[in-house]
Amino acid sequence: MIITVPTLAEVTGHAADMYASDMSDDGFVHTYTQAMAINPEAHHAFESLIRALVPSLGVRNYEAATLGAARAIGSAHCLLAHGRKSVNAGLTDAAGLRGFAHDDDSAFTDAERAIMRFAAKLSSAPTTMTDADSAELRTHGFSDRQIVDITLAASARNFFSRALLALVVPVDDMPGLDPDAAEALRARAVR
Repeated sequence: MIITVPTLAEVTGHAADMYASDMSDDGFVHTYTQAMAINPEAHHAFESLIRALVPSLGVRNYEAATLGAARAIGSAHCLLAHGRKSVNAGLTDAAGLRGFAHDDDSAFTDAERAIMRFAAKLSSAPTTMTDADSAELRTHGFSDRQIVDITLAASARNFFSRALLALVVPVDDMPGLDPDAAEALRARAVR
């Protein structure tokens, strides 16, 4: 990574909170946190956006949008981090994550799979999207607000994942994530 990231002793304000959260949760500061701490105001704005989306979607649907986008982008950072969050939120388990890494989404509900397809298409071929893509979400009972928020969640993942990829931020191990699932997700990211 060509950028110089701030040290634990150098961070203040929101950046210090970012570092403290990682230290509390995992015992170290993730490289993606260090990279985003260079512009803590942008990171805070990103977090505010996510906080505005989750109430209408719920954590499971937010994570489904995030995983669908991260898999389409090939972001190991986000696959690992949100793989762990998805297990913790009860969206899936380690076996479901291993399947997900190999395009087997059977561990997810029909609605979650629809969200993941929508997020993947937004992430890989956004100019080909039509009303039919949103209509599929509607058939699963999602409201206008939820369809917009699914779109924003996938778009936000594109912002964050692509920034990390562009900056060539090293990928950390993800504590608390099943090692076989982590390996499968890492392998998926480099396809």
